[in-house]
Amino acid sequence: MSDTQEERAQQLFQAGKIAFERGDYRKAIEYLEKAAALVPQGSRLGGETQVWLVTSYEANGMRQDAIALCSKVSRHPIPSVAKQGRRILYILQAPRLKLRPEWMTQIPDLGTLQDSNRDDVLEKYRPTTKRRRRKRVEDEPAVEDLSKMNTKDNQFVWLALGVIVLVLGGLAWFST
Repeated sequence: MSDTQEERAQQLFQAGKIAFERGDYRKAIEYLEKAAALVPQGSRLGGETQVWLVTSYEANGMRQDAIALCSKVSRHPIPSVAKQGRRILYILQAPRLKLRPEWMTQIPDLGTLQDSNRDDVLEKYRPTTKRRRRKRVEDEPAVEDLSKMNTKDNQFVWLALGVIVLVLGGLAWFST
């Protein structure tokens, strides 16, 4: 494999990761499949590309393709890639949980609406409960009557210093 092929594969791999992170799974699959074709499957870059391709397949609803590719990745010659492949395969083959509709939150697709309609839809999906606002405490300092404060010295500092001196003296005495 030439350096230009490896650079091109690295660029496609990065573009695939970015597309995946943006939620454009079809584009991610496209980039990652091209990158996987350019690098040897047994290389680290080839393995990482396949792992990202597995997650892109799963995110795009292509579960059987994801499982098939992931079973290949789980036998990869690089141990860390194989371990990651086994972990993902375990997750993909786990039984699917049934979700109740009340557990789900529906998110409206606002991409198809015109700007004038968008505000109406947003208003429909706004929470109906109003939040209570906390009253701000004024920044005025609290005025206290100093004549009611106990200003008598209670000798606590001197007592604490005496205890510290006794403890240090005892430690010095017993250390000799």
